[in-house]
Amino acid sequence: MIKFNDIKIGDFLQAEYEGQLSTGEVVNLNGDEKQVCVRTDVQEFWFDTEHLHPIVLDDAALLDLGFSKEPNADGSAKYKKGSFRIVTPVDGDFSKMEMWYREDKRHNPNVHYVHQLQNQYLDMTKIHLTRELV
Repeated sequence: MIKFNDIKIGDFLQAEYEGQLSTGEVVNLNGDEKQVCVRTDVQEFWFDTEHLHPIVLDDAALLDLGFSKEPNADGSAKYKKGSFRIVTPVDGDFSKMEMWYREDKRHNPNVHYVHQLQNQYLDMTKIHLTRELV
């Protein structure tokens, strides 16, 4: 489950319907009812937060978001999208990371899921992180 206040329009989440998980994008929020409208491959549908699940931040998720990867000789990895950078000290281990955009640099932010990265990216760049190439 994800806290309603952590969700923004444009975030990618997994929505659960009748036991099936579908990846989708948040297209609307209803603060009064604490419901989230998610567009999946099938349709747009309103969900309570108890039926929403985060997408784990990993190599595949970053590549899906349009990041390019540079493995480094020291075993670390750098991910780039435009001027935004993420470095993991150990390739494939996202428990510790640095991210920066221009002069804004963050060490080990609380980012474990795709929607958290999208929200940090928005905070730093003022642009929502999507799958589009920069």
